[in-house]
Amino acid sequence: MEFKQFYLQCLAHASYLVGDDGECAIVDPQRDVDGYIAEAEARGLKIAHIVETHLHADFVSGHIELAQRTGATIHVSHAAGARYPHRALREGDEIRMGSVVLRMLETPGHTPESVCLLVFDTSVSEQPLKVLTGDTLFIGDVGRPDLVGSKGYTAEDMAGLMYDSLRTKVMTLPDAVEVFPAHGAGSSCGRNISAALTSTIGEQKATNHALQPMTREQFIAVDTAGLQPPPAYFPHDAETNRTGAVPLAELPAPVGLEADAVAAARDGGAQVLDVRDRVAFGAGHVPGALNIGLGGMFASWCGTLLDLSRPLVLVADDDAGVSEAVLRLARVGLHDIAGHLAGGMPAWAQSGQAVETIEQVDVAPLSKRLADGQRVVLDVRGPGEHEVDHLPGAVNIPLPVLAGQLAELDPSRPVAVVCKSGYRSSAASGLLTAAGFGDVINVAGGTDAWREAGLPLEVGVAGASA
Repeated sequence: MEFKQFYLQCLAHASYLVGDDGECAIVDPQRDVDGYIAEAEARGLKIAHIVETHLHADFVSGHIELAQRTGATIHVSHAAGARYPHRALREGDEIRMGSVVLRMLETPGHTPESVCLLVFDTSVSEQPLKVLTGDTLFIGDVGRPDLVGSKGYTAEDMAGLMYDSLRTKVMTLPDAVEVFPAHGAGSSCGRNISAALTSTIGEQKATNHALQPMTREQFIAVDTAGLQPPPAYFPHDAETNRTGAVPLAELPAPVGLEADAVAAARDGGAQVLDVRDRVAFGAGHVPGALNIGLGGMFASWCGTLLDLSRPLVLVADDDAGVSEAVLRLARVGLHDIAGHLAGGMPAWAQSGQAVETIEQVDVAPLSKRLADGQRVVLDVRGPGEHEVDHLPGAVNIPLPVLAGQLAELDPSRPVAVVCKSGYRSSAASGLLTAAGFGDVINVAGGTDAWREAGLPLEVGVAGASA
C-alpha cells in the first residue's frame, strides 16, 4: 500500500495519498495541488480519485483543480449537495486500487455530509488498517457541531448525530486501527485537538474525552458547552467548496501600488494587511494596518480577522512575501486584493507619509512598568488558555472577538497586549491603535516569556472589564 500524510502547518490541515497498483486517491486536498501531483509522479502513481470527507469550512479545497489537471473522479457524500461532477458516496461504497480498498462510513455530526474512510490492504488483512476520520474524530477531540446552523440544524442536533456516529461506527472499529484526522492542534474545527497527528482507535477510546462513557444527553451537553463563535469566513469557504473554486492560475496577480495609491485605497475602505513579523511591524507601519505575520497561522487568522467585504492592500518585506501571502490567502478563499505597497515600508517612509509604531516590550522591564497599576493588561488568548494562567489582573478578550468588544476597554488608559508568544497580541495591538487607542505596547514573548522569567502569574478567571 502507498500511503502518505501531508501536513500544512499554517492551517493545521492534514491530507492524504493512498493507493496501490499504479493508482492513488488524494483525500481532502489543499488549494494548491502541485505537491500531490509531484508525489504521485515520484511514486509512479496516477491520481485516479479525489475524496472529500465533507464540505470544509476552514479552507478552500483543491479538488476541482486537481481533477481538471489529472482527470480524477471526485467522490463526496450524497448529502453534500455538490454542484460539480462527482460520484455521490453512500454508506459502504468502495474505491478499489489494487489490493487497497477505501470503504465509506457515513458519520454525520461535524456536518451532515461527513464521512470517514476505512482503509484496507487486502494483501495483508481483511480487517481495516487505518481510518481517515476527516473532522469527525480528531486526536484528543471531535469536530465542533455548530457550523451548519444556517442549514436548519442546531448545535444540539449535530452533537446528537456525532454521538451516534462515534458510538455505532467509529468506536466499533478494532483497537489497532490507526486514526488519521484532517486537522491537528490550532484548527478552529475543534477545541482541544492534540499536537499528535495520528493515533489508534484503542488509544482514543482510552484518552479522548469525547469517547468516554456517557449518555447521549450528557455528550450533547458537553459537546455544545462553551463554544466560541466560528470564524466569519467559514460559511463562505464551505459554500465555495460546494460549488468548486477556480484554479489558482486564473487568479490575477496583485499590482504594485505607490504610497499615495495605498493611502487612497485605505482611505477609501481597503484593509491594509501587513504580513511582516511583529518586530518589523512595531518599528513602523502604515497607520491603520492590521498585522498578521506570515510566520504564524496566517491564513486562519486572516479569515478570522479580515472583513470579507473589503479589498486588501498587502505590505510585505519583498515580492516573495507578497507572493506567499497571496497563495496563503487563496487557501482560505480571500481573493479580493487591490494591490501591494511597491517597495514596502522603505518606500512608504520615503514618500513622506505618516508612519505608526507600536513599542515591543520585554517582560522584565514590563513587570516594572505595570507596578503602578495604571496600564491595563489585555490577554487576547482563548478563555481556556487564560484560565490556566495569566499575568496578574489581566483582562481576557480573545482576539477573534476583540474588534466587537472594544467598548469594554477605556481608550484613554494605556494598554499592554499579551498572548502566548507575541503573534496574536501584535494583531490585537494593530486593531487597538487603528481604533484610536493612543498608548499601546505589545508584550514580546508573551505569557511564555513571562512564565519562563519566573514572574508571578494568576490562575482562574480575572477581571472582565477595564
